[in-house]
Amino acid sequence: MLIGELAERAGTSTRALRYYETHGLVRPGRSANGYRVYDEAELAVVREIRSLLAVGFGLDDIRPFVACLRAGNSSGHVCPDSVAVLRRKLAEVDAGIDRLQTVRQELRDQLAHAIAQREETCLRLRRAAR
Repeated sequence: MLIGELAERAGTSTRALRYYETHGLVRPGRSANGYRVYDEAELAVVREIRSLLAVGFGLDDIRPFVACLRAGNSSGHVCPDSVAVLRRKLAEVDAGIDRLQTVRQELRDQLAHAIAQREETCLRLRRAAR
């Protein structure tokens, strides 16, 4: 299939496909006239790339998943290198969640303090006005 058909079937742009190609993730063949030609296996690779990008993986993180697919596996997630990347990414997400929970608590504490100060100031002003 030509690049336009692959882009349409994978739900991406031809520009993105060329970008993946420059990073060595997608491997087109070439027709006699020099056009990029892709087989069905590349469709699976592009879908894998897109699904991993959608959840925050970088292109370098995606390489083991693509290699796993190219090795003949039905999923890019089953190879040891892919599992290692998944573990690392999960640890990063967990650390991010921990940081965000700390920030949330700090914001709640600051808000509660601000509200308490405001109420105290309002009470003083009412008393002073009497």
